[in-house]
Amino acid sequence: MSKVAVGIESLEHLADVQKGRRGQSADGQACVKVYTRFLPKRARDLEDGGSLYWIVKGHYLARQRIIGFETYTSDDGKKRCLISVSPEIVPTMIQPRRAHQGWRYLKDTEAPADMSDAGEGAAELPAHMAAALRDLGLL
Repeated sequence: MSKVAVGIESLEHLADVQKGRRGQSADGQACVKVYTRFLPKRARDLEDGGSLYWIVKGHYLARQRIIGFETYTSDDGKKRCLISVSPEIVPTMIQPRRAHQGWRYLKDTEAPADMSDAGEGAAELPAHMAAALRDLGLL
């Protein structure tokens, strides 16, 4: 599943913002809470090994393992969804992606690989340099 990290400038910024959203999932696991409007119809499928891929400034940059989904009623009386994700932010290969509203399902074949799978030295590159190399087809 993919979601735009609105207002986020970098992975470090994402981690800083998420510090204030830490809690526990319904089953007691440490997690980060991500708020969205609608519960995905395929929520059960995503709980079994799915990840939330973050789009930051027009590129996939990271993912977090999905722990679970909860529904709640907002202050205005509308049903909303709370996605519990692992606190661990896993950097991914930088891949361009247009922004969209809400979240979108992501096919396994479209999901960017983890940066740790990119080979020796790739994980140490600054994000802007990795993006430039990726655009040139060198990474």
